[in-house]
Amino acid sequence: MHFQAEVEETLKRIQNQKGVQGIIIVNAEGIPIKTTLDNSSTVQYAGLIHQLVMKARSTVRDLDPQNDLTFLRVRSKKNEIMIAPDKDYFLIVIQNPTE
Repeated sequence: MHFQAEVEETLKRIQNQKGVQGIIIVNAEGIPIKTTLDNSSTVQYAGLIHQLVMKARSTVRDLDPQNDLTFLRVRSKKNEIMIAPDKDYFLIVIQNPTE
């Protein structure tokens, strides 16, 4: 139970950062398990970002089998998506970089 409260507190802290539009936690299969976005946005982001992370991770490992992806940042004209992949989950934070 203590771990759950810690996760909630961390998510709240991230969500309160200036410009943060949404947070999604996705499991290893790409299924969203926690989100602050609406359902359709969550499903879309989770599916597409999962594919991107898998491709980026495999590219890093193809270049050096001893290496692994630790962080991925994608910036577009409208927003910035930051992804922190882990073994079992990854955290996606969508923010407006101009705020």
